[in-house]
Amino acid sequence: MTDKKKVPEGTISRLFIYLREITELTKLNIHTITSAELGERTGLSDVQVRKDLGYFGQFGVSGAGYDTGQLKAALEKILGKDKIWNVAVVGVGHLGSALLAYPGFKERGLNIVAAFDSKKREIGKQVKDVTIQSIDELPKAIEEKKVSIGIIAVPARNAQEVVDRFIKAGVECILNFAPTTLIAPENVKVKDVDLSRELETLSYCMLSKEYNG
Repeated sequence: MTDKKKVPEGTISRLFIYLREITELTKLNIHTITSAELGERTGLSDVQVRKDLGYFGQFGVSGAGYDTGQLKAALEKILGKDKIWNVAVVGVGHLGSALLAYPGFKERGLNIVAAFDSKKREIGKQVKDVTIQSIDELPKAIEEKKVSIGIIAVPARNAQEVVDRFIKAGVECILNFAPTTLIAPENVKVKDVDLSRELETLSYCMLSKEYNG
């Protein structure tokens, strides 16, 4: 079995792209695809496709390509999409509420089962089928609801406290939307999503177009 710690993060990200394309092909009843064709659909080289898939074994047949059904099943297993993962959200402002209301997570094997906030006016409210709880109830809820993934949707000044609470409760995979760098032990994976920074890169892109225009 492949040691996932040795697989580059970029490869994991591309596997999700491959899975998306393969899923669409299976819906169209297309049963085989070559690495060159998959690379063309994803904007990558066939060498990159073969290298990424090669971390996890041999999938295709030389000269015949990949069986899309078999590759789809293999990628789903590799990426944990053959399971349902319970998720908890801390912070139910505009972003947190939007995450709770988004229906697409369940289709991707992610089930938001708990939400927490420190503001008394939010506690007890219902968003979809999730009741917002006090942040102080997090440890008990994490254990009872078997939460595997935590989402941080609080201001930057509160984010480290939240990640500490998640870690203490046993959560080792965390998605952080707060625009700050968090400190966590090596066994805990924190994935940062800084929306403002991403928008800033687009503003730089537009500025570059003006200079070059």
